[in-house]
Amino acid sequence: MKISIVCLGKTDNLFLINEIDKYIKRINKYCKIGVEIIPDIKEKNISFDVQKKIEGKKLLEYLKNFNYVVLLDENGTEYSSSEFSDYLQKKMNIGYKTIAFVIGGAYGFSSEIYSNFLDKISISKMTFSHQLIRLLFVEQLYRAFTILNNEPYHHS
Repeated sequence: MKISIVCLGKTDNLFLINEIDKYIKRINKYCKIGVEIIPDIKEKNISFDVQKKIEGKKLLEYLKNFNYVVLLDENGTEYSSSEFSDYLQKKMNIGYKTIAFVIGGAYGFSSEIYSNFLDKISISKMTFSHQLIRLLFVEQLYRAFTILNNEPYHHS
């Protein structure tokens, strides 16, 4: 199985970049993983809804290549770390070759994205920047793999 973390817009925060890279390298021990950056919209004089719609079209075009897509969304299902590892194991057992976990832009996803991809996971009821969520999610993904492999990283 290959996992892609698809993000709208890049981050220029070196701390986040370095920490994300650290977890990506660790996860590669368990499966192929990559971070894909979809350029965000640079126009300043458009509404949030128009921006989400344009970003949504870009995402739809990119995501058509994946067997399964999961949106990281504040209205998604919340899991404990152990529950998330079970969720991930079920997706692997189904046999998906490519899974995309999608992190939206600053204003979230367009209605087109929501209507095309129904599986949503929430990291927390709290709101975090879309850049910080990248680090939080890759850490949880790494934690899930260590749980599945009975390794000592997770202490329950």
